Order: sequence, then C-alpha cells, then structure tokens
Amino acid sequence: MASATGIPQEHPQTIEAREDEPLLGGPGDVVQKEDAYIIYNLFTGTASLAQFGIWIIAILVWAGIFSHPLILFSAHPLLNSSALLLQVQAALILQPTATPQQKLKGARIHYIIQATSVATFIAGFIVIEVNKGSHARFTSPHGVMGLITYILIIIQATGGVIQYFIPVKVLGSVDNGKKLYKYHRLSGYVLLLLELATVSAATRTTFNLTVLSIPLWAVVVGAVLVISGVGARVKKHKLGL
Repeated sequence: MASATGIPQEHPQTIEAREDEPLLGGPGDVVQKEDAYIIYNLFTGTASLAQFGIWIIAILVWAGIFSHPLILFSAHPLLNSSALLLQVQAALILQPTATPQQKLKGARIHYIIQATSVATFIAGFIVIEVNKGSHARFTSPHGVMGLITYILIIIQATGGVIQYFIPVKVLGSVDNGKKLYKYHRLSGYVLLLLELATVSAATRTTFNLTVLSIPLWAVVVGAVLVISGVGARVKKHKLGL
C-alpha cells in the first residue's frame, strides 16, 4: 500500500510480526547459503553464543591447569576440555547445512572432528585410570557422571559410524540407516548436556576446590551460553518433530 507521498507502506501486521521476532531469529532459522563457505557455519546465527560459552569453559580449565605445576593428572582436564571444545565445533559445522552437497561435506567434516574428539576423550580416560592406580574410583558425582559420559560417547560414535558409513552391512539398507539419523541427533544433544553437567560437577571435586579453584558459576555461565547457542539452531524437523 502506498501513502500520499508515493512511498510504499508496510501492512501493520507485517510490522508487528517483525517487532515480535527474536533478535537472533527463530529456532532453527539459520541455513547455510548456497555459495557460502562451510566454515561460516561456526559463527552464523547464535553460534557466536555457543563459541563464547565453550571458549569460556576451555580457557577456565586451561588457565587453572597451567597456573600450577604440571602433573600426570593435568592431562585429564586438558584433554577432556579440548574434546568438548571439538564436539561443539562438530555440531555447529553441521547444523545449518541444507543442500545434499552441503550435508555431505558437513557430515564428513563432522565425522573428522568427532573422531578426533572421541580419541581425545579416550586419552583423557586413560590418563585418569593410570593416575588413579590402586586408589578408589567413582567416589564423587563427577567420577560417576564421567564414566557414564565416556560410555555414552563410545555408543554415540559407534552408532554414527554404523548408520552413515556401513548401514547396509549392519542395518540392512541405507534407508534403515537414515531412519536413525534423528535419534543420533537427539542423543547427541542430550550427550552434550551431560558433558557440560560433568564439567560443572568437576568444580566440586577436592582437587579443584583445593588447587585449581575454577568457579562453578563461571562454568555454568559458559554451559548456558553453549546450550543457548546450539539449541537455538536446532531444526525440529531433523529430529522428527
């Protein structure tokens, strides 16, 4: 509709709809542009929130470790925090992909990053096992949550490899593999929540309370930013919703 000045006027309902839109867009709005480099997926939309959050957590851990003399145990939080950092990147790189070509490239990069992340997590587990020696294990919430998290990480990674790379051999067909994609995505998000909770629980361990002094509130702030940033880019239809 045009005004007396000849300038087109927007319908009031259109203006109201725009004012009601979230500042960072609606859930799952971010889509990779056809001619955009896939690396941009790490920063588009609310990815910047997730990046800020995960780097807060990583820097807190690394600063805490490197501000004290290094011991064998030091490798455990360094490896685990690095693995978690990689997992967030793996999720962010794949989320906005839309075209078949983007999805294929995104899946391959996602796999490479996740494979590195899983290997890093396993190294972190080996370090803590060697460090524990004959001492009691799983005496804290962090220890119990850590073991559960390690197990689920292996299950998640194994399921992803099976359904994407060898669905015919294990599941009978490619279509059967694709039917599991939504469950793999959903379990991946749940696992990320558990990993962040495990890191938060680590701040209540004796070693952190007496040596590192990494504040729980700072880790929680980082975790909330990661959840907000990753969660806002979730596409419900990819979860079967």
